[in-house]
Amino acid sequence: MAAKSIGDTLPLSAEACPLPRTGYLRLHQIIGRPARKGRSPIAAIIPVSRSTWWAGVKSGRYPRPTHALGGRITAWRVEDIRKLLSPGDERTTEKQMSPSTRSDGIKQQA
Repeated sequence: MAAKSIGDTLPLSAEACPLPRTGYLRLHQIIGRPARKGRSPIAAIIPVSRSTWWAGVKSGRYPRPTHALGGRITAWRVEDIRKLLSPGDERTTEKQMSPSTRSDGIKQQA
């Protein structure tokens, strides 16, 4: 199966990040977590930082979380993450551009 990529992140493959059909994922299950204090590492499905993830949620690049598990528990539906990883999702194919880049991709002078 061909590798999939999200924006400027590393390529992902379906075999590398198996997801259940339904359910919820916490943030560390999506963006990964290094090994520390006796905890085993969790590989990232989408290798971005916490701040990049939350900025993407705010801008609409990444799906909004649900609070179905409780008022203080933030989680994402597996279906939303699968849709984000699918090659037909416009959020996965659009190039992330800096504010100084025009819509046609030409850098503007500062």
